[in-house]
Amino acid sequence: MGQIGNRIAALREKQGLTQEELSLKLDISRASLSHYEKNRREPDYDTLVKIANHFKVSIDYLLGRTQDPEMVLDQQVRQFVDSLELSDERILQHFTLTIDGKQLTPEEARRFIAFVRAERSF
Repeated sequence: MGQIGNRIAALREKQGLTQEELSLKLDISRASLSHYEKNRREPDYDTLVKIANHFKVSIDYLLGRTQDPEMVLDQQVRQFVDSLELSDERILQHFTLTIDGKQLTPEEARRFIAFVRAERSF
């Protein structure tokens, strides 16, 4: 997972922010940010979400799972996901969600919906 620190540092530098400035914006200590950037510690989920939201990048980008920092959900996808309920298995059965031509499993679809909800709550 060494990618996280490198990505955070690169994004911070691209915005011309010091560690102190970014840590204040994220409401974390400068020491914590320094540990993340040097890959000594990994941010918890809430901090990852704050970082992703601040830089307007996906959590997958921070984790090194994609090279595309712009991967964000468009408004139509957000509205579609808002209309779904996680507990409603029938809705998941009626829609076929695909990414890169591959159908999502019900578990992947639920994680996708949960991700969007978490992203929108900030």
